[in-house]
Amino acid sequence: MRRIVLSSSALVLSVAAAGTAHAQGMPTTQPKFLQIVREQVKVGRAEEHSKWEAGWPAAYAKVKNAASYIALTSLTGPQEVWFVSPYASQAAYGDEMAREDADSTLQAELERLSRGDAEFVSESTQLHALARPDLSYGSFPDIAMMRFWEITTFRVKPGHDEEFAAAAKAYASASARSAPNASWRTYEVVAGAPGGTFLVFSSFGAFADFDKASAEGEATWKGVTFDERTALQKFSSDGTVNTVTNRYRLDPAMSFVPAETRQKDPAFWKPKPAPAAAKTAAKKPS
Repeated sequence: MRRIVLSSSALVLSVAAAGTAHAQGMPTTQPKFLQIVREQVKVGRAEEHSKWEAGWPAAYAKVKNAASYIALTSLTGPQEVWFVSPYASQAAYGDEMAREDADSTLQAELERLSRGDAEFVSESTQLHALARPDLSYGSFPDIAMMRFWEITTFRVKPGHDEEFAAAAKAYASASARSAPNASWRTYEVVAGAPGGTFLVFSSFGAFADFDKASAEGEATWKGVTFDERTALQKFSSDGTVNTVTNRYRLDPAMSFVPAETRQKDPAFWKPKPAPAAAKTAAKKPS
């Protein structure tokens, strides 16, 4: 579980594991609870930030920590990193925090890393979100093979949550006819953001898959029924504060995942360091 620490006894920010329980690997079904930390990175410090963040996976590996998490770096929108971790429940998240709180060696290293992180990060936001499987669609992906993410944030006006749900179900119904292979996971933020905030996650194995997703979206809109279109338009006109979509790339260096995940694609998860450039001695003119 990744943490930012104020002191060894005051732990105020954490990103939990990508596994849904202690000693488990990456989830294979939609987890019920997400802990997310969004770090905005200072301009010009992204590469340094990535190198520093690699200290967290090293710290967890050293103490053989069972938790894991993935790091998503922004390709659009603000320069930021999302550290995302799903759990089977909020109780499972609390159990993981208690285990790590009891590890004094790990806490000392996390405190050191957190102090250094302030050099590269200008702002951080922490979110807790609960799964909405009723508003999700499609099969759950193999996270080990996903490389890119698209995250859409919906801000819903107070009192219009039912309209959002109706629109989400209408779109899923249309997708089932026109884009049966599409998939996304919907979460409702319950802490850390204004009420009525929903996050919709889609993941892709290659950037070219965004073309396919765009084509599926067009096909879905063309195939909506009258009732589905009515539900979608009603939410758009009456229930929306705003909608923002951004894209992200998974950063293996900043992520901490189980060995079985890394073994699925070692070239990605465990890349060999580039060979050092050969040094060429400068010749003096004769």
